[in-house]
Amino acid sequence: MGDRREFLQAAGVTLIGTVVLRGGRHSAQAPTGWAGRFPPTTIAYLDSAATTRRPTEVIDAISHFYRTDNANPTPLHELGRRAAAAYDDARRTVAAFIGAKDPLEVVFTRGTTEAINLAAAAWGSANLQAGDEILLSVAEHASNMVPWQMIARRTGARIGYFDLNDDGSLKLSDFEARLSRRTKLVAVSHVSNALGMVNPVAEICGRARAIGAVTMVDAAQSIPHMPVDVQALGCDLLAFSSHKMAGPMGAGVLWARAELLERMPPYQGGSNMAHAVGLHDMELSAGALKFGAGTPNVADAVGMAAAVRFLGSLGWSAMEAHGREITAHLLNRLGEVPGLRIVGSARPEGRIPLAAFNLAGHQPADVAKACDREGIAVRAGDMAALPLLKRFGIESAVRASCYLYTTTAEIDRLAVALKRTAQGH
Repeated sequence: MGDRREFLQAAGVTLIGTVVLRGGRHSAQAPTGWAGRFPPTTIAYLDSAATTRRPTEVIDAISHFYRTDNANPTPLHELGRRAAAAYDDARRTVAAFIGAKDPLEVVFTRGTTEAINLAAAAWGSANLQAGDEILLSVAEHASNMVPWQMIARRTGARIGYFDLNDDGSLKLSDFEARLSRRTKLVAVSHVSNALGMVNPVAEICGRARAIGAVTMVDAAQSIPHMPVDVQALGCDLLAFSSHKMAGPMGAGVLWARAELLERMPPYQGGSNMAHAVGLHDMELSAGALKFGAGTPNVADAVGMAAAVRFLGSLGWSAMEAHGREITAHLLNRLGEVPGLRIVGSARPEGRIPLAAFNLAGHQPADVAKACDREGIAVRAGDMAALPLLKRFGIESAVRASCYLYTTTAEIDRLAVALKRTAQGH
């Protein structure tokens, strides 16, 4: 926690002390003032793993950029200089947020999916060949499977998978058994988007590094809920999306260690990613800048930086305490619903406030529609993790996912709606 505070403070992020409520403890209600920092709604929004709601500060930051600083970055006029400064500040803020040693290790993308595709195409094309192996878990989101499958087809590398335990945790013994001198890359999610379980990625990265394999961490679901420090994780590549952490859609990050980034060829070509372009050659920009072809998405980078500052203003201690209590309440109330079965572990420890479940005798889509009629937003389907669901003998589930604005009252509304559905009402 101390290191994370230093990173945020170095980025100019103001950290407000831990929120302490009546009785000296954190309430499972969103702490006073948190909900008020988001636009009001009567919907119980329990689909935060798909995308979070945006606080007013983030919306205002994007609006302010378009109202007062809107320009394509350039040193040649005032608005262009403001836009360039805002973009550079956003990169520094995000770099500090994840513990990057250098802002030029941060590549801005459209989101986690593009970031992983960039890593697969740029690193994979330069480093993989026939006979090499990419090792994934069966729990990965499609965005951390398909890009690697595509690059494997192009290079002749093969994909290997390691299994889960029956509670949904990663089976580390199977991971170790499948590691070999042929393993060139290990890609794993920090938190499962379908189960909500926190995976031991630092341990996985350490074991992969010991045999010389590069590691890719999908942090899309962890970045909103816990400090994510790339140095502590020991990974080589890390991807996440702004919209999962209260920032705007259309913005994300690929972080890569500087020495790895230097050996990765550009993903796309165009303006801004090269210092000079001739008829037959070009001089590439340094570090992350060589991946910035075309006009940058300055407004959403500004919005992402605003989201980082927003999270810093709440304090990780308060956020994590609220998350633990909301998780316990969610699992307890789901456990009261007749015929409801949680996919994977029903324990509150070692997870984010998310649960996937099925209701006996009811299709997941029908359950989601019944909740919608009660003003409750949940997700249903395969969660882009069909191999994971098949591991549990199903192909679809309902998912309820919470964030810092979620209250116990909203979870109670969900429990009532599910009980009515179970009873055929």
